[in-house]
Amino acid sequence: MKLLELYATMKKDVQFIENQLEKSIRCDHELLSETSLHLFKAGGKRLRPVFVLLSGKFGTYDLEKLQHIAVPLEMIHMATLVHDDVIDDANTRRGQLTVKSKWDNKIAMYTGDYLYAKALSIVTQLHNPVIHQVLSKAIVQMCIGELEQLRDFFNTDQTVRNYLLRIRRKTALLIAISCQLGAIAVGAPDKVSAALYRYGYNVGMAFQVRDDLLDLCGTEKQIGKPPGSDMRQGNITLPVLLALQDEQIRGPLLAEIAEIQQQEGKHDASKAIQMIRGSKGLEQAEEMADRYIAKALHALESLPNVKAKKNLTDIAHFVAKRSY
Repeated sequence: MKLLELYATMKKDVQFIENQLEKSIRCDHELLSETSLHLFKAGGKRLRPVFVLLSGKFGTYDLEKLQHIAVPLEMIHMATLVHDDVIDDANTRRGQLTVKSKWDNKIAMYTGDYLYAKALSIVTQLHNPVIHQVLSKAIVQMCIGELEQLRDFFNTDQTVRNYLLRIRRKTALLIAISCQLGAIAVGAPDKVSAALYRYGYNVGMAFQVRDDLLDLCGTEKQIGKPPGSDMRQGNITLPVLLALQDEQIRGPLLAEIAEIQQQEGKHDASKAIQMIRGSKGLEQAEEMADRYIAKALHALESLPNVKAKKNLTDIAHFVAKRSY
């Protein structure tokens, strides 16, 4: 099943969440509404809300409760994107100008802060302390992940372990708690919410590895930004780290990355991209993503055989092979 086909089977509930998301983003302050809606209107996969809804199928499904998880988690994701674009000095996202590019860095930072704050205010409508504890701990870890990415900009000596810890915090955690909190909100058993967390974590790790591969292998039309953008911004991703382990290209590749850094990302990254594509780094990164998907599928095995289990399996396969 393709992702759009899955969304079609959930059309009514997904559209409800989309409507609530837009309604929640709007506020009395004209500029904040405009900047926040700018990213919303650029679209997105809305994977986190879908994970919340599907995980809610493992308990007493209640869309009114689930909206108070799905909407804020997507808003938190949006906030991280706005902040990331400032840190990365990115001009485009999803083929559109970023908030920081259309307005400026200060407005972008306050937009991200607003989205965070609004998200937390929505979650307070659920009176379950476990939900608040899980969410607050995840946000702390996400902030640490952002700082560690900033610290490791252009650090070609970082280890693969450092990279994996960083993407765990930056990407996998939010997907993991989307699955976990969706189940908790509807009263699913602890063992079910724990299995869904493991599923989401592993899907999230694979999702980010695939994202890093697409940045080097995809076209601008596919990924909504020029290929090699991560490297030009100083973000040394898994395929690059693995390519650097090849002694035959390590020296020339390091020289290209140093040139990119020296010219503050304005240097043409095509030579570096070609070297990475010619190494085993891409293949090894693909294999790692596949291992995470296998772990995600294994986590689903103990869950009840409801339709949502098949849907989650389909999403895992989509993530494994996605090209956008």
